[in-house]
Amino acid sequence: MNILILGSGGREHALAWAVMQNPKCDKLIVAPGNAGIAQIADCASLDIEQGGAVVTFAEENAIDFVIVGPEAPLAAGVADRLREAGILVFGPSQAAAELEASKSFTKEICDAAKAPTAAYGHFTDAEAAKAYVKQQGAPIVVKADGLAAGKGVIVAMDEQTALDAIEDMFGGSFGGAGAEVVVEEFMEGEEASLFVLVDGEDVLSIGTAQDHKRVGEGDTGLNTGGMGAYSPAPVLSAEIEARAMEEIVKPTMAEMARRGAPYQGVLYAGLMIKDGQPRLVEYNVRFGDPECQVLMMRLGAQALDLMHAAAEGRLSEAQVNWGDDHAITVVMAANGYPGSYEKGTEIGGLDALPEDSSNMVFHAGTKADGGKVLANGGRVLNVTARGDSLAEARDRAYAMVDQIDWKDGFFRRDIGWRALS
Repeated sequence: MNILILGSGGREHALAWAVMQNPKCDKLIVAPGNAGIAQIADCASLDIEQGGAVVTFAEENAIDFVIVGPEAPLAAGVADRLREAGILVFGPSQAAAELEASKSFTKEICDAAKAPTAAYGHFTDAEAAKAYVKQQGAPIVVKADGLAAGKGVIVAMDEQTALDAIEDMFGGSFGGAGAEVVVEEFMEGEEASLFVLVDGEDVLSIGTAQDHKRVGEGDTGLNTGGMGAYSPAPVLSAEIEARAMEEIVKPTMAEMARRGAPYQGVLYAGLMIKDGQPRLVEYNVRFGDPECQVLMMRLGAQALDLMHAAAEGRLSEAQVNWGDDHAITVVMAANGYPGSYEKGTEIGGLDALPEDSSNMVFHAGTKADGGKVLANGGRVLNVTARGDSLAEARDRAYAMVDQIDWKDGFFRRDIGWRALS
């Protein structure tokens, strides 16, 4: 079949790589793609948040199946437009995408579904939010209600940091995402991610991962979109995973269906785990980035079959075939990230690196310039490897990192430390 993937990051490169392994893929187009994706698929210039433009492109290129990578097109209703045009699509409707597009909506759904999560307050003005923080005390978590590209969350260990975050959010530092704010109880424990496919009725767990949000080693410094990840996540045991499915995921999906917004696509449940009890941190309505990279490295060609089954409502007959393996990805980011950083710096050494089922560099923020690869974002490369053990995967990944010549980038040396220690 002819397949279109929407997006331009490391997640989309990983999806494209997995899809290309599957013989069912006759032709793959990624819009807009990046320098790494262009090496394995056709790239197209397209406004992926305009549903009409996506439908027209899909029809003109005889596309059979569309996979939506990032959250913004989903929140903009692109999947709805494709379904209305009779084009098969992997990704939730605009109504179902509210699970990521609005933190307060998710809290309301969790209340209705009795899914365990943090206590919270939802605010539309700064003074009321600040009063709540002073009443609750620190540590406390402040979140921009809308989409903020994974950066609208401040974990405040003291009251002043929380008050400053509220001021920033209502002051416009996160654009429209911060017009409303959710203030949450600080949950103790260890955080991990559970990925579940949903076809409107049935659910299928397709793996666990753990990522490193903080910019510095030892999980210190500012929150980022993610500096690395590994799969599986040992903290998310089979027992805890089953509990999360029964107490959190399935009740949420039932509540969404009850409201006339059945969910179809991948659901990413961020969980906080303490004493064997999972509680929901947040939902995302797409694959995590960089968690997608380690999941695709482990799933390979079957990823397309699973996504196709979810899109066609056939999950009840699908199953995941896991190897007893591990994968890890190390993010190489531009100096200065997650603050201001320079674009256009040259990256060398990529041509000499292996590209196979155990070693892959997924491009996140790159562009081609003649024969050169240039950095074109904050998170730029995802150096990803698989092994029989997490230690073996880590060693392979860092061996590749050390061969990359990019003096304008940095990375963490301790990805996977929680599991490895």
